[in-house]
Amino acid sequence: MRNDLTRERLREVLEYSSRTGVFKWKMVTSNRVKIGDIAGQLDMHGYRRVNVDGVRYWAGHLAWLYVHGVWPKSEIDHVNLVKHDNRIANLREATRNENKRNVRIRKHNKCGFKGVYKHAQMKTDRYVAQIFVDKKRIYLGLFKTPQAAHVAYAAASRTYHGTFGRVV
Repeated sequence: MRNDLTRERLREVLEYSSRTGVFKWKMVTSNRVKIGDIAGQLDMHGYRRVNVDGVRYWAGHLAWLYVHGVWPKSEIDHVNLVKHDNRIANLREATRNENKRNVRIRKHNKCGFKGVYKHAQMKTDRYVAQIFVDKKRIYLGLFKTPQAAHVAYAAASRTYHGTFGRVV
């Protein structure tokens, strides 16, 4: 992504509400733009993208520039996981690994708890808890119930992932 857009130019063409996270056009920049219109469109992943001076930007990155006056160093994480919620209170700078930690439980998870799966090779019903840290799997133990395994995962998530950890 090009980041030669300045805060001054951004504020010249767009108005941003940190309360709502919405950008609105302050000036006409093309024949498709009207003053006061909400800027940008949702992409196929649910993120709002805004074209400024012929370059497409993520609205979360623009919000960061608008408020803080600098581009984010790496990525922007949406704390509440709502990809188009660009309120500044919902945005934080994150590394790629931190951003990947703040995700919901996978849809194919059969037991319903993040970091937990039923042990396939045991004849009794046992559940394995595991967590990934820096692309490495850490085995947390074997448990009688998925709830007990989830407690172990949640504790490990707090330890290893900190504020970026999500246990649901």
